[in-house]
Amino acid sequence: MGRFHKLPLLGLVLFLGLTGSLTAANEYACSSTDIHFTRANFPKGFIFGTATAAFQVEGAVDEGCRGPSMWDIYTKKYPHKCNYHNADVAVDFYHRYKEDIKLMKRLNTDGFRFSIAWPRIFPHGRMEKGISKAGVQYYHNLIDELLANDITPLVTVFHWDTPQDLEDEYGGFLSDRIIKDFTEYANFTFQEYGDKVKHWVTFNEPWVFSRAGYDIGKKAPGRCSKYIKEHGEMCQDGRSGYEAYIVSHNMLLAHADAVDAFRKCDKCKGGKIGIAHSPAWFEAHELSDEEHETTPVTGLIDFILGWHLHPTTYGDYPQSMKDHVGHRLPEFTEAQKEKLKNSADFVGINYYTSVFALHDEEPDPSQPSWQSDSLVDWEPRYVDKLNAYVAK
Repeated sequence: MGRFHKLPLLGLVLFLGLTGSLTAANEYACSSTDIHFTRANFPKGFIFGTATAAFQVEGAVDEGCRGPSMWDIYTKKYPHKCNYHNADVAVDFYHRYKEDIKLMKRLNTDGFRFSIAWPRIFPHGRMEKGISKAGVQYYHNLIDELLANDITPLVTVFHWDTPQDLEDEYGGFLSDRIIKDFTEYANFTFQEYGDKVKHWVTFNEPWVFSRAGYDIGKKAPGRCSKYIKEHGEMCQDGRSGYEAYIVSHNMLLAHADAVDAFRKCDKCKGGKIGIAHSPAWFEAHELSDEEHETTPVTGLIDFILGWHLHPTTYGDYPQSMKDHVGHRLPEFTEAQKEKLKNSADFVGINYYTSVFALHDEEPDPSQPSWQSDSLVDWEPRYVDKLNAYVAK
């Protein structure tokens, strides 16, 4: 990414105490040294919390005039891709949120990050096609219950559940028409809940949404080219190496417009807004040659984190992405660049894992993909070799 910009880092952590000794499966034992943490080990104001996504927990997909989301249709149309599961009931958070908030209170948590389901507010994706009063009231009730229990609400506006009507009408985030519709929806949530909620996330993990949904076909809407390993044979449509960049481009422009609306919202004064990124950390695998030892780290930081953080900080994509993706990477106008600059009040980080990777020297230009553009190979087969190395 080249330069560093001073932005606050929003830490939302589920911190659970773990007890018991750690021992290896073989003759070697781990250190028995106990490490104890208390709130005193963390800065004042640090938020210990929990987090969910609407589609994953709410259930009640046919209640309160909720419309279908892209994921509802995907799980029903391609059940074999989802372990034959769906979210019709999930953990029934829609009905049991008060019970769950009591559990949060017992855990002594300070915050709860949840997402608003777009089709639960606008069943058909746009205000002119109807607003679900029941859906709007549900989130008021949820927020009020959190506040009554001294738990800070942190709201994600979009966690991958595009209204199916917009998918059917123009392809969802594949079309720049989504920018206006998303901004209208986001602004509605700001105006409705902005006096109660002061921590907002426009998009959750945009690189995962774009790549997994539109480049490798692993998540809804399951689009990719046939040549993509593992998932290509299951993709019904798509164009890898192109669509993920289009989707992210439209997400970034929608984010910029939504943030502009947020900063003009009187109810939202004193609030902060940003994106929740999900970078992994990559280390060069032992099989990497010395020349490309650091390539996995530097290249993938740009392609995973810089893809969305660089534009919202400096107004444009990282130079390495421009160099490697070329004409397939959409361009911003000068006006769009200005609106994107500094369009995040904090950097949200969801962190899951670290991966060993190898430099991919000769990607096939006739079969482009996000991964081949990054010039890094992090296939699972390298994990097996790593395990053998660690066992020694």
